[in-house]
Amino acid sequence: MKAELYYFDGCPSHARALDNLIEALASERVHADIATIRVRDAVDARAKRFIGSPTIRIDGVDLEGPGAEERAYAFGCRVYTETGHTSGWPSVALIREALRRAQA
Repeated sequence: MKAELYYFDGCPSHARALDNLIEALASERVHADIATIRVRDAVDARAKRFIGSPTIRIDGVDLEGPGAEERAYAFGCRVYTETGHTSGWPSVALIREALRRAQA
């Protein structure tokens, strides 16, 4: 399995997203190669299909599912909403769900 974390320099949320990714992988007992990929600017964002920082893909699929990429690509921060709570990084639970889908 391959996990990719896309971010831009100065993103206040990518370290927390990486910590949550590592925790989710351990909780699910999944081995994955983790690549951290820096997005340089708006042109790079479009080339990398970057939805916002941080973005995590599991085996090439956004952790919120393929439909997440229907949003415009943007060089900016990303917001995650779960059960009425908004955060600048994905929760461990959200990442675990994506890992389970990828294994199905």
